[in-house]
Amino acid sequence: MKVIALGGSVLFGDFDIKRIKSFAQVINRYNDRLAIVVGGGKIARKYIEAARSLGADEVTCDTIGIDVTRINAAVLATSLDNAPLTVPENFFQAKELLERYKRIVMGGTFPGHTTDATSALLAEFLRAEELLIATSADGVYTKDPGIYSDAERIEKMSPDELVEIVSKNSIRAGSSSVVDLLASKIIQRSKIKTKIFFGTPHNLERALKGENVGTLVSY
Repeated sequence: MKVIALGGSVLFGDFDIKRIKSFAQVINRYNDRLAIVVGGGKIARKYIEAARSLGADEVTCDTIGIDVTRINAAVLATSLDNAPLTVPENFFQAKELLERYKRIVMGGTFPGHTTDATSALLAEFLRAEELLIATSADGVYTKDPGIYSDAERIEKMSPDELVEIVSKNSIRAGSSSVVDLLASKIIQRSKIKTKIFFGTPHNLERALKGENVGTLVSY
């Protein structure tokens, strides 16, 4: 059993149907059970920004974002074999569906939790052997590569080091980083092996095959 966190922008950034199909083909080729958590991406952030500018509180903004992630999850589910069109709203539903189906797709679950955190919690709940986080970055860097030219990608790190690096990131609704702090702390406490990598169908297939890709987080 593996859990995949698919960033919303990775999967739906430009609504390229061929790209969505390519991800689905990779997932369909994998023989073991999979639980996929899909993010909200740019479209969720646009809705959140609109709601915030109109006076919505952060819980409401989070709830709007969760709704978008579940729509994204439903769209991906239509392209998968042996997967229910039902989008689980909690981990107990996800576990029940995985007893009947080979793979399930879900979105967010609770305000204040990004889909990174949701995927980490789901991996912990399901006792998954590995968490795969497909994101818009090619791994974890020593510092922000968009600001610092001397930033270096880390090939392998401990969960403790991951928590230290991401501890200064924002946790407002719609915020984005390579991995958020809550997810990092869940990875730390559960000690689940995690791969963080640039989200392409090819890289996802490599990660599912056990190849080294992006940053490996492990003790």
